[in-house]
Amino acid sequence: QLQLVESGGGWVQPGGSLRLSCAASGFTLGGYAIGWFRQAPGKEREGVSCISSNGGNTNYAESVKERFTISRDNAKNTVYLQMKSLKPEDTAIYYCAGGKTYTDTYCGATPRRYDYWGQGTPVTVSS
Repeated sequence: QLQLVESGGGWVQPGGSLRLSCAASGFTLGGYAIGWFRQAPGKEREGVSCISSNGGNTNYAESVKERFTISRDNAKNTVYLQMKSLKPEDTAIYYCAGGKTYTDTYCGATPRRYDYWGQGTPVTVSS
């Protein structure tokens, strides 16, 4: 079965750091663009970051730019989201998703362009 599994979420104080992982099974990540999305209670799902299948292009929401870094390790079939300087407004459930409708050199934040979704990992930023 094709699956994505997120891990690494938890509780952290404002200003702290977390690294989220997205591991794939049933398919090879090397051929897919990977996006990170998040959803807070009462809010719409929003795109956070994405990385193209060849790893050469990354995009970030303005709210996380310069604080979050996305990367991929195809040998481990895993994509990471390194988060630093976390703020309370970053509190949400974080989802990773894989899509194969993009070119090798591009990715975006349109949910319907992604085929496979994980179950999410919660991140809570508070004092």
